[in-house]
Amino acid sequence: MAKSKNNAKKVSYISVPSQIINSLSSSSLQSLLLSPKKPSRNRFFGLNLYRSPRLWFLALFLFCFLGMLKLSYNLDPLVPFSPYPCVTSQPLLQDSFSKKLTTRSQLGFVSNGEKNDIKDQEVGSVDARELKSEVGFGSNEVKDETLKGVVDFQGGKSDGVEEESEFWKQPDGLGYKPCLKFSREYSRWSEQIVKNRRKYLLVVVSGGMNQQRNQIVDAVVIARILGAALVVPILQVNVIWGDESEFSDIFDLEHFKRVLANDVRIVSSLPSTHITTRPVVESRTPLHVSPQWIRARYLKRLNRDGVLLLRGLDSRLSKDLPSDLQKLRCKVAFNALRFAPPILELGNKLAERMRSKGPYLALHLRMELDVWVRTGCQPGLSHEYDEIINNERKQRPELLTARSNMTYHERKLAGLCPLNAMEVARLLKALGAPKSTRIYWAGGQPLGGKEALQPLTREFPHFYNKEDLALPGELKPFANRASLMAAIDYIVSENSDVFMPSHGGNMGHAIQGHRAYAGHKKYITPNKRHMLPYFLNSSLPGAEFNRIIKELHRDSLGQPELRTIKAGRDVTKYPVPECMCSDSHTGSSL
Repeated sequence: MAKSKNNAKKVSYISVPSQIINSLSSSSLQSLLLSPKKPSRNRFFGLNLYRSPRLWFLALFLFCFLGMLKLSYNLDPLVPFSPYPCVTSQPLLQDSFSKKLTTRSQLGFVSNGEKNDIKDQEVGSVDARELKSEVGFGSNEVKDETLKGVVDFQGGKSDGVEEESEFWKQPDGLGYKPCLKFSREYSRWSEQIVKNRRKYLLVVVSGGMNQQRNQIVDAVVIARILGAALVVPILQVNVIWGDESEFSDIFDLEHFKRVLANDVRIVSSLPSTHITTRPVVESRTPLHVSPQWIRARYLKRLNRDGVLLLRGLDSRLSKDLPSDLQKLRCKVAFNALRFAPPILELGNKLAERMRSKGPYLALHLRMELDVWVRTGCQPGLSHEYDEIINNERKQRPELLTARSNMTYHERKLAGLCPLNAMEVARLLKALGAPKSTRIYWAGGQPLGGKEALQPLTREFPHFYNKEDLALPGELKPFANRASLMAAIDYIVSENSDVFMPSHGGNMGHAIQGHRAYAGHKKYITPNKRHMLPYFLNSSLPGAEFNRIIKELHRDSLGQPELRTIKAGRDVTKYPVPECMCSDSHTGSSL
């Protein structure tokens, strides 16, 4: 034992932590025992510790943890995490996508639908009110940068991009442009008419805003026919909405007077010399009367009494008038009847907010209770809603404007019923509208509320109306004023890239003419009578259904149509050829 102790005093040992010994291989341990080296003064940073795999693992873990912490701190909270973080291909597409979302988040115009379109990338619920921010610039950059990223990555347009561009493609306007050149005879009579101070025409217009608008157009033409000054039209209180708006609340009165100064003298009120005069009242004017009938009926009495009061002008004046009077109609409808500045300002703001996200579609949805009652149709929601409509129709049979001798199914197949949300969605999809289509919907609240719109919003989630787009307080001045709200819808719809009504009506007809006069902007007219049988054919393959629907609507996309092809067409709906002309004379080929 003493010998053993003495030997122990002579042998030198290397103190090594057990953790390092366990981590060394047998060969490394053997070399360490045979060739001992002088230990470093700083044992923690010794060469052996530096070679430790566990130490490397610990350092790598700390580095990654700190990097992720910094990355998460700098992340934009609106940019969703990718479900595939390890994918490093598609750099251009990812860069374009991130720029697009970053730009839109700065504009405050990111919708729920756009976020949900990215699989497994939901970043939380976003209320529609988050869309409402000051937008008016940068829209082209957003659209162009996004499309550029898709094209650059794929080396060309994908099928989706081609389909989308096809849907937004505008019809061939055949070179038609507005031209309101009046004849010499018209100009010669104008000076005499505007100087007249003896004859005054009073008119009372009724109905909704677009119906009143049509009657105002006819009132100006009738005043011209009679050679009388027109007192600013009186707007009858709407019996359905109780709207008490006056002319100057809806339209720019001074602009109206100024544009028509050389055609008809417009006065705000009767002069004092005529106030006590009892006007001749006429409320039973037949439908579609000619200028000759108007002169024969009213001119003698107007010359005698000085004041004529007309009521109920809706569709009273013939649609087939001499060329100069047709041009006057267009001048009133498209130039003189400009909306009042507050309405125009807000309407243009909402249109800019839609435009900032790229092209958009405007839908005029006719799904209100009174529409179903008047048309004698059913919305296809449930038996309970059908009972509501039937009861309303029984209580107010005078509202039924459709053919009373036809059943609902007969009306439907004849194309006399409004399209419901499901039919609108199927039609848009068949025509190539991509799921990302941004839709502005105009019209009143549909019967059934949000439930009635679900088939449409499921297919096209980017779905907005004026309430969604307006900032807090912007709509307050127009609250409970149906005519002013309709005017806002009109402005946003007229400015859209594509417009489609779910049913015919005064607004749809007015916008059709306005878009034609602006260069034949795309306007989809649903061919309901021919397409509905295919809607009912469930055995038809999807591709074949889409092909048929596109073929049915090939000539219903807003192309120029001659008004004179069919008698009784309104020039404010079909402004060619009286109000639009083509330098290339392509109109002869229509």
